[in-house]
Amino acid sequence: MFPAGSLTNFLRYNDWANDHLLHAAAEMTDAQLDAPFDIGPGSLRLTLMHIWAGEDTWLKRWRGIAETPWPDQAEKISMSDLARRFEKTRQERESFIAGLSDAALAAEITYRDSKGSLFRAKLSDMLIQGATHSIHHRAQAANLVRRVSGALVDLDYMYWARKSAQ
Repeated sequence: MFPAGSLTNFLRYNDWANDHLLHAAAEMTDAQLDAPFDIGPGSLRLTLMHIWAGEDTWLKRWRGIAETPWPDQAEKISMSDLARRFEKTRQERESFIAGLSDAALAAEITYRDSKGSLFRAKLSDMLIQGATHSIHHRAQAANLVRRVSGALVDLDYMYWARKSAQ
């Protein structure tokens, strides 16, 4: 099982990385946010929406709540509204994780994926999936930020985790 402290720490890193991307995107025009690309969901705005929707979906699965449809890709959500969605999901996730026992982590949860197929997995494994799902999408988003604005967004875990030895 994934050590609870390590999972919590990794989720904090995810929050930091998401915040860095949202901060970079907040300075962009709609044309930059919606510039089409052949990687990921197809634009920076859609990639950021996908990251949030994935985190929200996994939280619902962990909690045994029926999945809702993914956000409408035609929706032109502002980066400030998207940041509020991330924050709400973050607060709900932290509250959920804080109340977990070892027995809850070992429990098997039944859920449906986005295609409606039924699956069962240990909650601890589902937590790891929820924590790791967005890694490659954030790499795509960082690449899109660089391509449309020239800004470099360093999301490396060790950049976040390391401390000065001096």
